[in-house]
Amino acid sequence: MATAKKTTAAPAKKAAAKPAAAAKPAAKKAAAPAKAAAPAKAATAAKKPAAARKPNAAFMKEMTPSATLAAVVGAKPLPRTEVTKKVWDYIKAQNLQDAANRRMINADDKLKAVFGGKAQVSMFEMTKLISDHLK
Repeated sequence: MATAKKTTAAPAKKAAAKPAAAAKPAAKKAAAPAKAAAPAKAATAAKKPAAARKPNAAFMKEMTPSATLAAVVGAKPLPRTEVTKKVWDYIKAQNLQDAANRRMINADDKLKAVFGGKAQVSMFEMTKLISDHLK
């Protein structure tokens, strides 16, 4: 007898759960127009022009290269960014990147003096070594 009561109670709970489930789709339909208004606010915020990014003054300050670095980039004062660009132009013109590992730079006679006598340096180490030659 105890088992018969449990089985009859279970269908009653399922029947009670169905009306609650039917109410949920109606709630979703009511919430849908509220979500449609939110993208309109985001679109108006995106239309505002973004402030232009200002370059860092420390990178734009003109630095005088040492005599050894001047053999590669020239003697006139340049910002650090331009010095790096000119060194890369020299590396590419002389084909000094390692063929197997493109992150490594094979130094020729001019760059070996800049790199402190090292025959090969990584591109990340290169910027550190170049900064030692700027005043």
